[in-house]
Amino acid sequence: MVAPFAVVALNAVKSPAEYSAGGPLSLPDGLYLDGLKDFWERVDFGQKLVNSVVISGSVAVLAAVLSVLNAYAIGIGRIKGRPWVLAFFVLANMLPQEALVYPIYYLLKEVGLYDTRLSVILVFTVIQSAFGTYLLSSVLGAFPKEVVEAARIDGANKWQVLWRVVVPVSRPTIGVLLVFFFIWTWNEFLLPLVMLISNDNQTVSVALGVLQGQRLMDATMTNAAALLGIAPAILFFLIFQRTLARGIAVGAVK
Repeated sequence: MVAPFAVVALNAVKSPAEYSAGGPLSLPDGLYLDGLKDFWERVDFGQKLVNSVVISGSVAVLAAVLSVLNAYAIGIGRIKGRPWVLAFFVLANMLPQEALVYPIYYLLKEVGLYDTRLSVILVFTVIQSAFGTYLLSSVLGAFPKEVVEAARIDGANKWQVLWRVVVPVSRPTIGVLLVFFFIWTWNEFLLPLVMLISNDNQTVSVALGVLQGQRLMDATMTNAAALLGIAPAILFFLIFQRTLARGIAVGAVK
C-alpha cells in the first residue's frame, strides 16, 4: 500500500517535462505544485471535499445508529423469524448497486430529493446499515443474558438497557463500523455520479472521475487528483487506527 501511494505522491509534484523524460518512477528535481493547484481550482476541490466529508460523516453516524437499533431488536430482542430477517440483510448486501440506480433515481425524482446531498445520505445510510445490522446481530446474539437481566431487575427499561449497557460494551465494534462506513461512502462513485449532477453537490470521487475523462493524458494533474482524493481517507484511517485495532482485538478475544 505504501509503494503505490509513494509513486502517486512523487508524480503529483513532478512537472510534465520530468514525467515525459524520466517516467513515473524517476525522482523529481524539485516540488512542482502547479498540478495540485490546477486540479484544486479546476474542479473546485474545496467544495467537493466539504460535500464528501458531510455525506460520509453523516452516513457513518446514521448507519451506525440504525445498525445498533436493528441489531438490538434482532440479537437481544429475539424477534420472530430472526433467521429470515438476517437472510434479508445478507441478500441486501449482495444486491449490486447497478440494479438500484433506476429505482432510486425514479423515487428521488418523485419525492423532490434528486440532486441533493440528503438523497445520497439517506440511500447510503440504508445500504451501509444492512451490513452493520448483520454484523452487530451476530455480536449482540452472543451478548451475556445475565447482564441484560441484571439491568432489568434494577429497573432499566429497554432503551436504558440499550444505551447504558449494550452500547458501551459494544463500543469497539461500533467504532470499527463507523470507520468502515466513512471510508466506504467516501469511495463510492456510481450512485453519487447519477444522483448528484450539480457541480456544487458532487463528491471527491465524482470529481476524480470527471477529470479522468477530460484530461486523460495529463499525468501530473491525474496524480495530483489521486493524491488529493485519497489523502483525506488515509488521514481519517490513521486517526482512527487505534479504534480499528481495539475492535479487532475485542472480536478475537470473544
